[in-house]
Amino acid sequence: MEGSAGLEHKHLEFTLAAVSELSSPSVSSSSTPLIARFNVDGGVAELRFHRDSEFTDGFNVDLGTSQLFKLGPVQSLWVWESSDINKEKSFSRGVAIQFRNEEESRDFHSAFEQWQNEDVIQRTHLPNGAISSCKSKFDNKIEPSSAKMYFHYYGQLLHQQNMLQDYVRTGTYYAAVIENRADFTDCVVVDVGAGSGILSLFAAQAGAKHVYAVEASEMAEYARKLIAGNSTLGQRITVIKGKVEEVELPQKADILISEPMGTLLVNERMLESYIIARDRFLVPKGKMFPSIGRIHMAPFSDEYLFVEIANKALFWQQQNYYGVDLTPLYGSAFQGYFSQPVVDAFDPRLLVSPPIFHVLDFSEIKEEDLYEIDIPLKFIASVGTRVHGLACWFDVLFNGSTVQRWLTTAPGAPTTHWYQIRCVLSQPIYVMAGQEITGRLHMIAHNAQSYTIYLTLSAKMWGPGAEQGGILQTSTCKLDLKEPYYRMSQPQPYTMAQDQQPHHLLQTQDIPITEDLEEPELLQQPSENSGAQLQ
Repeated sequence: MEGSAGLEHKHLEFTLAAVSELSSPSVSSSSTPLIARFNVDGGVAELRFHRDSEFTDGFNVDLGTSQLFKLGPVQSLWVWESSDINKEKSFSRGVAIQFRNEEESRDFHSAFEQWQNEDVIQRTHLPNGAISSCKSKFDNKIEPSSAKMYFHYYGQLLHQQNMLQDYVRTGTYYAAVIENRADFTDCVVVDVGAGSGILSLFAAQAGAKHVYAVEASEMAEYARKLIAGNSTLGQRITVIKGKVEEVELPQKADILISEPMGTLLVNERMLESYIIARDRFLVPKGKMFPSIGRIHMAPFSDEYLFVEIANKALFWQQQNYYGVDLTPLYGSAFQGYFSQPVVDAFDPRLLVSPPIFHVLDFSEIKEEDLYEIDIPLKFIASVGTRVHGLACWFDVLFNGSTVQRWLTTAPGAPTTHWYQIRCVLSQPIYVMAGQEITGRLHMIAHNAQSYTIYLTLSAKMWGPGAEQGGILQTSTCKLDLKEPYYRMSQPQPYTMAQDQQPHHLLQTQDIPITEDLEEPELLQQPSENSGAQLQ
C-alpha cells in the first residue's frame, strides 16, 4: 500500500490476492499482481481494478454508487450501479475480492469508507446551478417507485389547481407574505418545492430582490411559463428544476418559503426537504415561512364511522360466494379496513376531551428528528361514552415581523384540502366523565414517503383509589398513513345528549400554545381582528 487516503492525494493502491467479477470470470487471480487503486478522475472518486501500471484488463467503479460487504476475514463483496452503453438501462454489478491477509482487508475497508465520505463532501461543492451526480439524501431514503409517482402527481396542473383552489391555504399564504412586506423587501428568497410558482410570485409582489423557485417535478416548466407571463414579477424569479438536496444556488437566502405540509402535517416527508433546504441555503437567523408546525390530537366518539368501517368487511363473511367460502379472510379484511386512517371533515362535538398538541419548530428541528416521532398522550374525558380512536389535525405559524398568522386545519374551522385525520380503533374503549385516557402516538417514517402509525389508548381507573393507578382497558392499532380512507364527508349534525356539553368550535385562537415551548410569550394567540397576530 502506498500514499494516504484523501481526495487531495492522487491515488491509493492495494495489492489483492484475487478479484473475480460475479457476472464474468474475466478478472481473476493470476501470476500478475492484481491492483485496486483509489483514484480521482474529473473530480469524481473511483476505484480501478487492473493487472499492471498500464491499467490493462481492468475496469473502473464510481465510489458514489458503491457498497462494500465483508464476507470473511480476507473476503469481501463489492457491489455498484452500472448501465449499458446508451445509459438507458441500469443494473448492478459486483466483484468478489480476496485479500492477502486480514490487515490489508481492514485497511482496504477503512480506505473505502474514508474515500467515499470525502467524495460525498467533494460533490456537494458544485458550480452554481449544477446538480450532484451522486445519490442525494432524498434518493438514499426514498423508494424510486414512490418518488416517481410523487413527482408525476405534482407535475400535473389539475393537482396544482386543487391546491390553488384551496382558498384557506392560498389566501393565508398570500396574507402572510403581503402583510409582512418588511421581511421580503430587498431580500433573497428560496421557494422550496415551488410547484406552479405561486408562492414565488407572492414573494416578488412583496418586494423580494430575487426568488429562486426550486421544483423537482415537470411542474417546473409550467412554473417558468406562468412566471414569464407575469414579466414584471418574473424578472426577479429564477426557476431551478431539481431537488433541494441536489441543486446549488448562487447565493444564500434570507427567507425560505414553502408549503411542505401533508396529511397529519408529516405525510409525504417533504418537511425533511424543507429542513435540508434550511441547512443548505438559509443565512443564520434567516426567516422561514412557515416557522412552526403543531400536530393536535384528541380522542373522539363516532359510532356511525365505526359501524361504516366494520361493515365494509361483511363481504368476507359470505360462505357461498359462487361456491367459495370467503370467511377465512374475514379477520384479515376487518383489520385491513381499520389500518386505514380516515381523512374527512368531522363535527368537533365528536371530541371526547380538549385536545393536546405536539410542536415541530422548523427553525431548530433536525432532519433525523422527523424519522421517528413519539408523542405521549394524556386526556381527561369530558363525557361518558365509547372512544373510537384519536382525531388529529395540524396548524402552522407564519411568524412575520409585522403580522403573525396561523393556517389551521382544525375541525370547525373552514375546511382545507388537508381535512382532518382520524385513527379508528377496531376495539373501542369505554370511559366515564372525568376519567383519564392515556396512550402513545408513535410514527415511524418509511421509504414510501410516509409513516407507519402505532396508536395505543388506555382508560385508567377513576374514582376513589385512582391515584394508585390501574388500567381498565387498552386498545391498539397499526395504520399506514400512505393508504388512507378518503371519506371526504362534510360534518353532519349530531344530536347531543342532554348531559353532554358541546365543545367550542376549535379555532386556532382557542388553543393555548404556551405549554412545552421555550418562548411562550412569543407564541400567544392573537385576537380575531389581527388575523392570528402574535403579541
